[in-house]
Amino acid sequence: MNAPRVLITAFEAFEGETLNPSLEIALRLDQQMIAGHRVEIEILPVAFADTHEPLRRRLLACEFALVIGLGLAGGRSSVSLERVAINLIDARIADNRGAQPIDQAIVPDGPAAYFSTLPVKAMRQALVAAGIPAQISFSAGSYVCNQVFYLLLHELGLRCSGARAGFIHLPYLPAQAAAHPGAASMALDTQVAAIERAIAAALATPDDLQLVGGSTH
Repeated sequence: MNAPRVLITAFEAFEGETLNPSLEIALRLDQQMIAGHRVEIEILPVAFADTHEPLRRRLLACEFALVIGLGLAGGRSSVSLERVAINLIDARIADNRGAQPIDQAIVPDGPAAYFSTLPVKAMRQALVAAGIPAQISFSAGSYVCNQVFYLLLHELGLRCSGARAGFIHLPYLPAQAAAHPGAASMALDTQVAAIERAIAAALATPDDLQLVGGSTH
């Protein structure tokens, strides 16, 4: 009997970087077992026009218990568990294909926003208990990461009522931070451990913890 599965999506490098921690983590975890679930990965281009079809194809059969998108948020000091995906593209920089859409909907006539269906408070608690800096974030931005986050929830909502999905933003790796004086970073081994623990916590928590997780700003 095949093990139940978890899908991780990750991105190639962008904005002049040669590394992306999401890609490095995904390659480390590909085909690994976490809490009885086999991890599979989908590497996505940092390109607005080229993310929807591979996501739709991978999610079509509703084969995954969890789907977690990973992406880089250079400048953040913690692993960021995103809560909200908005139906907006407003690109600060061009993507890797040279496109820079401004004020466009991800899904025309789609909902204004989706909330993560992952137990983000339980996941944060698991990371902090392991000594890994983690925060709940209320903005995944308006670039390709947010687009993938929105599309994951949109596609799963259309056809896969039992699957849960969300998005996690990651800090720079130390080699990247060296080129950005003053920027925070986190070692790759720590980031891999963070995603392993986040997945395990999500699989073990059907209903999120009732803990304070809001923000005043």
